[in-house]
Amino acid sequence: MRVDLLKYAGKKICVAVSGGRDSMALLHYAFTHASQYGIEVSALNCDHSMRGEESERDSAFVKAYCGANGIKLRFFKAEEGKFHDENSARKWRLDCYRRTLEEGADFIATAHHLSDNAETVLFNLARGTSLSGMRGIGDEPSLGLIRPLIACTRREIDDYIAENDIPYVTDSTNATADYTRNKIRLGVLPNLEEAVPGAAEAIFRFSRLAREDEEYFTRLSDGLIYCRGEDNYLIKPCAERVIFRRAAARIIAGKFRRIDYTSEHLDRLFALQGASSGKKFFFLGLAAVKEDAGVAISVEGETCGEVLFSDWLDEKTPLSPFGVARIVRCGGFYSAKGKTEADGQKARGEKALYFDCDKIPQGAVVRTRQKGDKFLKFGGGHVSLSDYFTDKKIPQSLRGRIPLVCDGGEVLIICGVEISEKVKAEESSSNCAAIFCADPHYTG
Repeated sequence: MRVDLLKYAGKKICVAVSGGRDSMALLHYAFTHASQYGIEVSALNCDHSMRGEESERDSAFVKAYCGANGIKLRFFKAEEGKFHDENSARKWRLDCYRRTLEEGADFIATAHHLSDNAETVLFNLARGTSLSGMRGIGDEPSLGLIRPLIACTRREIDDYIAENDIPYVTDSTNATADYTRNKIRLGVLPNLEEAVPGAAEAIFRFSRLAREDEEYFTRLSDGLIYCRGEDNYLIKPCAERVIFRRAAARIIAGKFRRIDYTSEHLDRLFALQGASSGKKFFFLGLAAVKEDAGVAISVEGETCGEVLFSDWLDEKTPLSPFGVARIVRCGGFYSAKGKTEADGQKARGEKALYFDCDKIPQGAVVRTRQKGDKFLKFGGGHVSLSDYFTDKKIPQSLRGRIPLVCDGGEVLIICGVEISEKVKAEESSSNCAAIFCADPHYTG
């Protein structure tokens, strides 16, 4: 079989085993070649409890095989009747994989092969997918999944099974055409192979090329995305519709988990670039706002809540609605010409604000803006917070998410922006600290 384990050398690989011929071939190959590559091999079996006695039989078979060969096995069993469709069962299975990875495995290896890849490409093509759907099946490092058999044909796996006398069980549902993928496997692919010999291998080569192209476009689209804090992203201006749409899709689906977005949503976001500053578009519980720096997307109406400043200062309460806001104590008076223990801790895109902790009143809180808030500018002069934001050109999409240190309606610190004259550090200050937070003007 065409299996490349060299790139997994020295890793802990847990093989997902159903008991079928594909997964048994993978388990046998990985286990017998483990010492050659310094791989630690284990197995996992998931009983979805969807096939009654047959699924129990298959799990018992896997347990017996692993026990006889000294292979460590992780076993998961779902409640009877918990799943009624393949999608929900798959989500549970992926959760089992995640738990196994958390227990120490480096990768979960599944036995997808050349024909599985062809089925996936044809299935996605028939549904009108984009280029990303043409990538087929491959390793998914972000999920810890690898597919060592993906370049192997059905015949190669069958020959390996026969040559090594490997036992396996047969899932009766694989022989029916009840599921869409089974119809492709049992009907479409055989006819396609008859009409175009080697079609599955040709589709595999095509899917690898599509994967390379998709990775290239992904790198371009990622360059447009800037994270401005928890659940707040900016897409920088881009005249290339295909690249902008990819960036928007990655934020919507990848960051906000809104997988039910449509092409119309992406087009409206692209068009928002040409709107006037402050123009908004609400969709799927998200808010998109046109800014000078691009299009900002955040959770609609989300704020950071309210906590006591003293709890935050003592690190009793984390706060991260806008960047990862954090405090570093730095002792005596801070001077722009001097050095403190807080210097050098500022991350890319952050702004550090130094203040006198003793000037923060008891009962001061950290919250987001409220109607009537006022601010004493550094150097003097009271203004409304709304006017100050406008003067400083703070993006509309961020104004309701910026953490504020407040004493009633008096704003003492605007995190990532400025401190009030009331809390500035002076030469006599002996209890200073620095707040590090994302600068709202920074766009990466």
